[in-house]
Amino acid sequence: MASDLRLTVLGSATPYPAAGNPCSGYLVSAGDTRLWVDAGSGTLGALQRHARLDEIDAVWISHLHADHTADLLTAYYGLLYADVRREAPLPLYGPPGIADRLAGFLTNGDRRSPVEQAFEIRELSDGHCARVGSLDLATREVAHGMPAFALRVEHRGHSLAYSGDSAPCTALTELAAGCGTLLCEADGDSADGVHHSPEDAGETAAAAGAGRLIVTHVGREIAPGDAVTRAASRFAGPVAYATPGAVFPVVD
Repeated sequence: MASDLRLTVLGSATPYPAAGNPCSGYLVSAGDTRLWVDAGSGTLGALQRHARLDEIDAVWISHLHADHTADLLTAYYGLLYADVRREAPLPLYGPPGIADRLAGFLTNGDRRSPVEQAFEIRELSDGHCARVGSLDLATREVAHGMPAFALRVEHRGHSLAYSGDSAPCTALTELAAGCGTLLCEADGDSADGVHHSPEDAGETAAAAGAGRLIVTHVGREIAPGDAVTRAASRFAGPVAYATPGAVFPVVD
């Protein structure tokens, strides 16, 4: 059967939202399955153009920096104290310690906020696999100077890989091997050892044999068009920018 796997860009800004562009956040969908990938500042509002919180099957978080997690805090209030009605807590896949990190922000007194009533926490590890609706998820730990993970989503023979935030590393290249689409950060400076430059993103896509590259999380000192051009100098396939609101069918 044909796949209708799609990537919707909720936001791609770093390290804080821009006017009209939230921080990192994506909706990966196929059929009735909806996966919210990273929840940076502003992405919850953008998400609701496509799906309500009670229509999301799970959330997947790459690492605990605020530009990838901040809207989990407001999602918590939506899930427990507003108009959202779910039969069970929302599954949340994230790095070890994510529940206590959220509780640290949300607790306002002696009693710890009931994070687990809003989210069913499932901690990630290198090699973690899961199935969410019709989507198969595979996770690898990547190089970001802290616990950080990349994601591969497969659906009916089609595949999307997402770098999260990471320097170039073998684990990411292996995870993305042969994927139809690689969504890769291009923050601008590979010398810091925790990010891809646009050139690095192109090289990772080429090494993985990806069908297409989408650059995201582009540093503010780089124009998106320049990031695409620089990545394309190292990768022969199609290259695009993760424009907020853009929808990319994932085809191999």
